Amino acid sequence: MEVEDFSQSQRRYLKKSLLGHRTFVPPPAPREIEFDTELVGALSAADRALGELSGVGKRIRNSKMLVRPYLHREAVLSSRIEGTQSSLSDLLLFEADAPTERPDDAREVLNYVQALEWGVAQLPKLPLSLRLIRGLHDRLLRGVRGEDSTPGEFRKTQNWLGPKGTPIERAIFVPPPPEALPSLLDEWEKYIHEEDALPPLLKCALIHYQFETIHPFSDGNGRVGRLLMPMFLIDRQCLSKPLLYLSAYFEKNRNAYYDSLSDGRRSGDLRPWLLVFLRAVMTQAKDAAERADQLTALQEQVRDTMSASRSGVVHRIIDALFTNLFVVATREAERQNVTYAAAQNAIDALVAAGVIEELTGRTYGKVYSSRRLLEIVDRPASSKKS
Repeated sequence: MEVEDFSQSQRRYLKKSLLGHRTFVPPPAPREIEFDTELVGALSAADRALGELSGVGKRIRNSKMLVRPYLHREAVLSSRIEGTQSSLSDLLLFEADAPTERPDDAREVLNYVQALEWGVAQLPKLPLSLRLIRGLHDRLLRGVRGEDSTPGEFRKTQNWLGPKGTPIERAIFVPPPPEALPSLLDEWEKYIHEEDALPPLLKCALIHYQFETIHPFSDGNGRVGRLLMPMFLIDRQCLSKPLLYLSAYFEKNRNAYYDSLSDGRRSGDLRPWLLVFLRAVMTQAKDAAERADQLTALQEQVRDTMSASRSGVVHRIIDALFTNLFVVATREAERQNVTYAAAQNAIDALVAAGVIEELTGRTYGKVYSSRRLLEIVDRPASSKKS
């Protein structure tokens, strides 16, 4: 991290740590933003797309049909940005206690799912706070690689960004030293809850920028930062349900994501990052609404296919399929309080009708899903220009 990489105005935030390392200690997040035509247009488009998505969440009879599938996809893609190589199929097989090629990676992705589910459940009783993000971090890193990075605790050592093995002297970015964290995090927490004139979407973008710049944990900062985005929008009632996830856009446009954050630190100009964020919101809100229509249509098609069945077990398994993306006979028997034979007979009826198929090829512990369902959830976003 060279002094010359920073503008004259930003060099004043380069501070030596107690150990003598050059670090970047950011100023407080901005309370005002200068608007130009491009930023106003991007904000308007993002707000409109977000409002349409929120309306989708309100009119869907069973919102869980969208929430968990979308969350699973977000977990896979957010973890992939950090180098975790796990597919949606890997995650589902691991969640179903079936063998998978990358169990360690799948465990990390499942932790992401569980962390966000826990976080959203806390919002009615616990505000967005340092306590909450420590809880998210604890669940994210529990029992996986990086567990030695003290899950749920802010770092007490210096960290830095760069290719693996890069010494701190050649780091791309060196966040604030640990001795600066208490005051920075206190200011960040207060900023979240300040009453100001900033539109919620811009505030969300700035909260993410400031969090990633502070980099308060030894590991997992990117994933925690992306977890906070939908939680903030739900907290501000911009979303009726946790249906908007931005990692698909950031993973596809990884260079723009990282470069705009880095350029903001070096130049002090956060407009490029705000535009990247707003384009991500617009793109992913539209994508989520399209997938919602496709999932609803598929569920109606499945119900029509099985309309002749009088088995309540069959129809409850259809609900479970669209909520969890897979079904297992033993779990359905327990969940519905029916015999294993009743659950398996219902699954067999769905297999015979071509609704689902077995994924593992095993004679025991079979896992079933719908290929069409997985295709809708897991397909790449539209390549249309946004």
